[in-house]
Amino acid sequence: MTQAADPYPALPAGVPPFQPPQPAFIRNALTAGWADFRAAPGFGILTGLAAVVAGWALLGLTMWAGHTFWLILAVFGFPLVAPLCALGTYEASRRIGRGESASVGDVLSRLRRERGRQMPWLSMLMVVALLFWFFLGHMIFALFLGLKPMVNVTTSFEVFLTPDGLMMMALGTVVGGIFAFIFFAMCVLGLPLLLAREVDYMTAILASWGHVQAHLLPMLIWAVVIVVLVFLAMLPGLLGLIVVLPWLGHASWHIYAQMAAGER
Repeated sequence: MTQAADPYPALPAGVPPFQPPQPAFIRNALTAGWADFRAAPGFGILTGLAAVVAGWALLGLTMWAGHTFWLILAVFGFPLVAPLCALGTYEASRRIGRGESASVGDVLSRLRRERGRQMPWLSMLMVVALLFWFFLGHMIFALFLGLKPMVNVTTSFEVFLTPDGLMMMALGTVVGGIFAFIFFAMCVLGLPLLLAREVDYMTAILASWGHVQAHLLPMLIWAVVIVVLVFLAMLPGLLGLIVVLPWLGHASWHIYAQMAAGER
């Protein structure tokens, strides 16, 4: 009797030799990412819809509680966990590149397999970082505006135009930017590396961090592209995330694939 093929063959072990980003690597990744999204839109659309629904729920909760400042923290903190939201699109692009089926069921089945590997550890680290950002952001708010007579930012927006408000926004932006860049550097290659190869999460983090530091300017440009596109996608009531989030997820896989020698 012929033995059935293993649906999850052994992954290659170790970190591949990363190559420097080429001049057109961002354009190539966005083009390939869009092609993947059109080829297998199912999981990507579900991911985008889930992000939109979660955003609406957070908006409703903060408005109901009268603490809309938390919504600002969530908006600035979203880039910390956005790669996790797009994790399934990495797998979809990986499967498309290998000529395999990339249906919703296939992607979900593979993601379930990740429960016993290294992905949960990095995911937990990212969630803890988001919670710490909420704590730190609230401390910054309390430091500058804690004694101001306001109910919430919706009814007292002018408080941000005071010297204390402007200082708070400036400091919060700097601190949030540092947080976002640190996790971008850790995850931009670290997450797809964990998905594609047998490697522990600390090795993946260090490999990603080292390559970003070695090629800081082009990778920083990619980070800015992500932030700008996500921000624009949030403007129409978050609805743009339905398309932009999976598109960037697919593109992020191709950023990794272009630099990981021989990765498919």
